[in-house]
Amino acid sequence: MKPSITVKQKKRGRPATGVDPLVGVRFPQGAIDAIDAWAAKAGDDVSRSEAIRRLVDLGLKAKGKGR
Repeated sequence: MKPSITVKQKKRGRPATGVDPLVGVRFPQGAIDAIDAWAAKAGDDVSRSEAIRRLVDLGLKAKGKGR
């Protein structure tokens, strides 16, 4: 006889939060302060993580210029 109630088994571990891989980075306090100041000047309520992403993008785009 087939059971009338189906129970879905739970997965172990923390659920995935995104599709992009996480890269952990340590910065000296002076660099963190500079990133936070840059984010404050960006004006659109940028988080520290978003500021780091934008700064890396700017650096990668600038890398190709003048070389």
